[in-house]
Amino acid sequence: MMFTWPNALSFARILLTPLLFALALYQQPVWYLVVVAATIFTDLLDGYLARRLNQVSRLGSQLDSWGDFFVYTTMALGAWILWPAVVQREALYCVLLACSFVLPVLLGLVKFASTTSYHTWSTKAAVALGVIGYFLLFGGLAEWPFRAAALLAVYAGIEEIAITLVLPKPRADVRSLRQARAIARAKPWVRARQDGER
Repeated sequence: MMFTWPNALSFARILLTPLLFALALYQQPVWYLVVVAATIFTDLLDGYLARRLNQVSRLGSQLDSWGDFFVYTTMALGAWILWPAVVQREALYCVLLACSFVLPVLLGLVKFASTTSYHTWSTKAAVALGVIGYFLLFGGLAEWPFRAAALLAVYAGIEEIAITLVLPKPRADVRSLRQARAIARAKPWVRARQDGER
């Protein structure tokens, strides 16, 4: 079934990105942060509902990854538009975050001709800390959580690159490099059965 509530939430998150960009262009930082918070909430809710309603699917995983891509890209652009001085001051950490986000995606496109959607534990931790850091940094409260998130994101990005190099074919929801190695070592018929269950 294509329509599910989790998929609808992921799609809604994608549709919110033009609004985010418009709020940044029209210099509305408060409303911008409110909509960012709404996108983060839908991101948390869609995963919870997918598991709770037993509606986890490849399509849902891909929609979630695309939603993340559009939202995080728009958050980076919005930060540059609304708070250029802060972005320039934190340029090193912004570049680290961008590279940890873009390079694994590019490698997935090169190797598999598709985007990856691993949703690793390290990426989830980096995103959680990054969201907190984003609000604290651009709210003018503290810099260190954002910087810590950037360093954690580098580790998460390296792990995603390693997972792509290890896996023989694209696969969604690979939580760690250890799991990827187990998948790669599995007999071909076991991998085929696991793929059929997804």
